[in-house]
Amino acid sequence: MNVTLRQLNAFVAVADTGSFTLAAERLFVTQSALSALIKELEQSLGLRLFDRSTRRLRLSETGRELYPQVEKILHDLDGVISEVGNLKALQRGSVRVAVPQLLACTLLPEVMAGFHAQHPHLHLRLVDCAVESVMARVFSGEVDIGLGPEREANSDIDAAPLFTLPFLAVMPPGHPLARRQRLDWDDLSGQPLITLQGQFTELLVSDVGEAARGLNKEAFTQVTFMTTALALVRAGLGLTLCMPYARVLVEQYGLVMRPIGDPVVERSFWVFTRRGRSLTPAAQGFLEYLQAQLRDGRRFA
Repeated sequence: MNVTLRQLNAFVAVADTGSFTLAAERLFVTQSALSALIKELEQSLGLRLFDRSTRRLRLSETGRELYPQVEKILHDLDGVISEVGNLKALQRGSVRVAVPQLLACTLLPEVMAGFHAQHPHLHLRLVDCAVESVMARVFSGEVDIGLGPEREANSDIDAAPLFTLPFLAVMPPGHPLARRQRLDWDDLSGQPLITLQGQFTELLVSDVGEAARGLNKEAFTQVTFMTTALALVRAGLGLTLCMPYARVLVEQYGLVMRPIGDPVVERSFWVFTRRGRSLTPAAQGFLEYLQAQLRDGRRFA
């Protein structure tokens, strides 16, 4: 049995109008083409769907039984096509993004608000988590997209660069180093540093290289969240290091940021997605919007 969508549309059109002429006009086909579609459908089903006479055309008993089911099939298909259109037009759908806590409370809310203003019918979900668990959230399927500092990806994760930023020193405005507009790593020698746990400190010391010789690594205080580090700095217990995108949060704590050179140590941030799985139109749209917003660096000024 080889029943086509054109045949089913022809059947419903003839049943609704009671006329091959009117049904052909509705479907924008010739009357002979419409008659051929009905004939093919009846042959495929092995059933007569219409009773014809010289004066009238009406559904057969079998046709009357089939009509509601065929009409429902076409209605459901129209609904599916409409839903596909909504998804493609970003009128429906959801986006789930995993980001480290600092990104979640500084950069991402503003970006998400801008995207939501353009696509108010999409549902956005932000999953704030530890840096080390971002890729795990992507791998498990809990989120569509993960954002975070560069990490060694596995064979199941695709990673693409998003932006690169330098480390800045954070201190109270009354600190002696705050009088300087730019610092060197040697300036931090002897200063108590508050850093983040995990790979943060190891990568930092490795990237600074020889310039890190004067840093008292034994005096590093390691915490889990940057908000904790900022609170400790505000209390006068040391300095910390963070990215320019955290400026709003740093200023909320009443602290100031100063660039560090010789060498300039940068950290790359990446987008993580599950390899072999296509993003939904909503997730793809958000990713493209995110990349456009961060491309020129204006949000880090």
